[in-house]
This record gives sequence, structure tokens and C-alpha cells, in this order.
Amino acid sequence: MRLCIVSETWSPEINGVAHTLNRVCRELQRLEVTVDVIRPTPRVAGTAQGVEQELQVNRCSIPGYRDVQVGFARPATLRRFWQQHRPDVVYLATQGPLGWAARQAATQLELPLVAGWHTNFDHYCHDYGVSWLSSATRRYLRYFHNGCALTLVPTQQQAALLRQQGIHDVQVLSRGIDGDKFSPAHRDDALRKAWGVSEHQPVALYVGRLAPEKNLALLQETLQAMRDVRPDMALVVVGDGPGRAQLEKALPDAHFTGFVDKQALARHYASADMFVFPSLSETWGNVVTEAMASGLAVVAYRHAASAELIQSGHNGITVEPNDAMAFQQAAVALCQHPAEYARIGRIARLRALEQSWSGIAEQFLRYLNYAQEANHASSSACRIRSS
Repeated sequence: MRLCIVSETWSPEINGVAHTLNRVCRELQRLEVTVDVIRPTPRVAGTAQGVEQELQVNRCSIPGYRDVQVGFARPATLRRFWQQHRPDVVYLATQGPLGWAARQAATQLELPLVAGWHTNFDHYCHDYGVSWLSSATRRYLRYFHNGCALTLVPTQQQAALLRQQGIHDVQVLSRGIDGDKFSPAHRDDALRKAWGVSEHQPVALYVGRLAPEKNLALLQETLQAMRDVRPDMALVVVGDGPGRAQLEKALPDAHFTGFVDKQALARHYASADMFVFPSLSETWGNVVTEAMASGLAVVAYRHAASAELIQSGHNGITVEPNDAMAFQQAAVALCQHPAEYARIGRIARLRALEQSWSGIAEQFLRYLNYAQEANHASSSACRIRSS
């Protein structure tokens, strides 16, 4: 099979979508799938690693958040690329202008389309003060996805929601974890010393973009409340974004690392004790599985990956979405019981290791084959009717 992935982002950019596509791509190549990619021109010049053919298109950064970009291309440009390197299936990882152009071009060439739901755009409308756009956004997304053979989402919860919103042919494709890369074995005493903590002092960690959609106000309040009851607790925040300056001002004793590379990230997870994640904007949330695989007790809302993987009180702590008081109380209660968060972290790793990237890639390939077969059957039916 030859697959073309259309995405706004690609490794080595640091975000959940790029990470997921990179891992799935590597596994698909093991299954003898040829992968091409269409993406915006990266800020740092270079070609995508691990792909056969690549087309880079114009890009534009989102105002106020230059780390996030969207791509622009005319359908004719994409048609020419696909006429030279015709794929068996096109996977749309973006519903933005680039995804729309790709959808048009693929339809014109009668190429089967599979779409991924990697971003909750209607949720972002509320986070960025344009909630009046949310209903129009949902209508657009419904039209966009119903033009594809399948829409793949990471959780059963998300699948049920999209079906309620009128999106057809929704299937679940989960996310995996590399249990060797993210492991308690990477605990780093030198890193903990740099944070100013001894062997037995607790560390609370957050990893993710520092942006409005991540519920930073609750993150700030929760970390402060944990520090109030455990004055010896170190607070470590990994990531960057437009909310960093305000958060640094509010938490002057916390350690802010900015973005870190993959190896350093694994050491940061393994060197902490608890993971605090108040976001509700994720479709999955790779950081949750990374933290669990690293042996951390996760405190999160019962949403996305946390809803799928965590049995509250057993291998993590979850509370009902949007209950800020319950979230803060859960984190404060857990941080006072070292034996409990250590026990939870050990069990969390076992659950995370059940998420195999190889199995997920094999399921993805089955979905791609289905889309190809459905497109062939539809084309044959159209030819019979026309004759």
C-alpha cells in the first residue's frame, strides 16, 4: 500500500499529533507501507524523515501563537503531486485549509479518504474567546468528515460524541506508548538535585503547552494548594507557550524548563512522583500515557486518555470534567500520601504498557484497507450505473 498523510505538523516538531504520526509511520513501514507526506514548509529547513515523497506547501503561523502553523495549497497543486505519486489512500490529519484542499483534490482524483480527529477545534473556540464560532465550526467539521470513508478518533468517548453530532463512519484508533523510552528506569538523581530535592522529597510535574486551552488557571491553583500542604514539594513545568510568563510570575518557586528533547523528557517524567494534568482540550493526551509508563500517579479529569486508561483510585486519580474543586482536592489529598502515589504509579505503568504501537498500526492498516475496498466498490457501482 502507498499512503499519503496530509498534516500541519511533523516530527521533529514537539506536539502530540507529530509524535503520533511519526510513531504510526514507523510501524507502517515495518508492515511494508510506503508513506508520503504533504505538510507546510517547516520553520527549520529540512525534509521529513522516514517518508518516500514529500510536498511542502505555504504556511502561516496563528496570530499570537507562532509555534502553531497552518498550511495553504491549491487543490491543483495537490492533484499534480498525486498524479506523479498516486497513493492508494489519503489520510487527513488536519481539517484546516490544507486538509480542505486535500479533500477536494482527492475527491476529484477518486482517491479514498480517511480522516483523523486530532484536535477539538470547537473546544478551542471557547478557549480563545470566539465561542460564537463553535456551532459553525461543528457544521463545517460534520461536512468535512462525512466526505471521508472513515473518521478515526482515539477514544470511545469521542466516537460517541461525534456520532451524536451527525458524523458518520466513526471508528476508534487508540494511541500507543514506548515502554522502554518512558520508564522509571530513567530516574535521574542529578536532575532531581538540580531541582533542589533529596531522594525522598516529592516532585509534582506538568508537561504540555502553556496556552489557554490547557486550563492553566486550575494548574496554577492546584500546584499552589499542593505546595501549601507539602512545603517540601518541588514543582516542575515542562513546556512553553503564550501562558508561560504569567504562570512563572504566579509560581516563582517552580522550575520552568521550556520544551526539552525526547531523552530529557523521559528523565523528567521518571524523576517526578506525581503528574498533574487539568486540560480538557485533548482528543487523547500522549502526556498521560507517557507519565503512566514512567511510573507516575496521574491526577486528571475523566476525559480522553484518562477516561480510557485510568480506573480512579487504582492506577490513577480522575474526577468529573469541569469540577475544579474536586480536581484540586484530589491532587492535594494524594500528595500527602507518598506510599499511595508510589503504589498507584507502579500499577499505572502496567496499564500503559498494554498500549502497543505495533498493534495500533496494524489496526490502522486494516482501516486503510477498508477505505480502499469501499472506494473500489463505490467506483465499480458508479461505472455499472453509468453503463
